[in-house]
Amino acid sequence: MAYILNIETSTTNCSVSLSNKGETLVLKEDYNSNYSHAERLHFFIDNAIKEAKISKNDLHAIAVSKGPGSYTGLRIGVSTAKGLCYALNIPLISISTLKALAYQVKAERGIIIPMLDARRMEVYSAVFDANHEQIRSIKAEVLNEDSFSKYLESNKVYFIGNGVEKTKALINSKNAVFIEYKLPSAENMSNLAYTKYKKSDIEDVAYFEPFYLKDFIALKPKT
Repeated sequence: MAYILNIETSTTNCSVSLSNKGETLVLKEDYNSNYSHAERLHFFIDNAIKEAKISKNDLHAIAVSKGPGSYTGLRIGVSTAKGLCYALNIPLISISTLKALAYQVKAERGIIIPMLDARRMEVYSAVFDANHEQIRSIKAEVLNEDSFSKYLESNKVYFIGNGVEKTKALINSKNAVFIEYKLPSAENMSNLAYTKYKKSDIEDVAYFEPFYLKDFIALKPKT
């Protein structure tokens, strides 16, 4: 047995899965346009564990989506994960949000570009091949008509994530496939987390911080 609780809060999707040896047993998520992490996360965790018919003491590790993404969402997810690790004395595993998002695309060939909406015309993105191997690092970038052109020239390119809407409005290429209305989910963390668990690829619970990519900027409230 290798029960792992997976937590994903990098976007508006408050998502929790419980897996055993990389297989998702239970998935709980609030897949809508409003942030509900503070209200729903602990409820989803308790219900996932109950539905799997185990107790928190049966968990072998906690995996958390590390970002990039929403500053507040990541803080909630990471603080919850760390609290559980401390209380249960089990390891913490971090999963790249964009890598897990890329795993939602199943393609025999081509390029996968998961992207999360940042401010204005900016997105957080990375580039993966069809085997989900990362071939370009994570960047925060402002979109324009030439974005990702070198990949689009000779490859089918699959764009996925909540940054797709603004990308679709700019890029006009027969090789572009826009997969809309998809957000990171804890379901896609299960196998990634188990792979890391088997390698003892874990984080220092005391010092681990989310991967924000950019500094947090507080916006003034509208008057």
